Amino acid sequence: MEERRFALKRIVPITFAYLFVGIAFGVMMSEAGYSPIWSLFAGIFIYAGSMQIVMVPLLVAGAPLYIIGIMTFLINARHLFYGIGFVEKFRKMGKKYPYMVLTLTDEVYSILCLNDYPDDVNEQKTDFYIALFCHLLWIFSCILGALIGEFIPFDMKGIEFSATAFFLVVCVNQWETYKTKIPAITGLMCAVVFLIILGPEKFLLPALSVSLFILILLKNKINLFIQKEGA
Repeated sequence: MEERRFALKRIVPITFAYLFVGIAFGVMMSEAGYSPIWSLFAGIFIYAGSMQIVMVPLLVAGAPLYIIGIMTFLINARHLFYGIGFVEKFRKMGKKYPYMVLTLTDEVYSILCLNDYPDDVNEQKTDFYIALFCHLLWIFSCILGALIGEFIPFDMKGIEFSATAFFLVVCVNQWETYKTKIPAITGLMCAVVFLIILGPEKFLLPALSVSLFILILLKNKINLFIQKEGA
């Protein structure tokens, strides 16, 4: 019981972020013509806020599933790096190990890193409840958004702009905090070039693919630049 109470207190700071983004995703899925069951499955098995938002226009555009799968892996590849520090800890949790790996989002990672466990709680149980409650909150948000989009009879035209607003905030934050502007400039240039060549209906996938390819090629130079700036 103490573990559950402590876990609930720890997830309070991320509650509204999960609710707002999850609801936006669910509404977007409904507006795209997908039933709430698909929002439920996405919340359970994909569980990636930014990628789920990106996924909706990709599905609407008819992108192949393998392309969506590759992009999901690339967008969330950062989890491979910061999740390494928790591998041994999660292994000790036995059957819960695969679930802890699945639910290690950015927010859960930040909470687990900052946890200061009281003496009267079990650390492993607390970590599991934090991951579980965050996951359930996300699933609930996705379903709620889908039901809102399905049953509330008012015009939600323009809700898809939430994806644009979401990534605009991410881009501005990266521009202000990241030590090199190469990723942002690369994405901007690719988007502009393919928008001119292919038009607004077909530019997204080529622009994202070329951006990722260029950044992979420049990865070593970008890392070297960051290291020099941090020195």
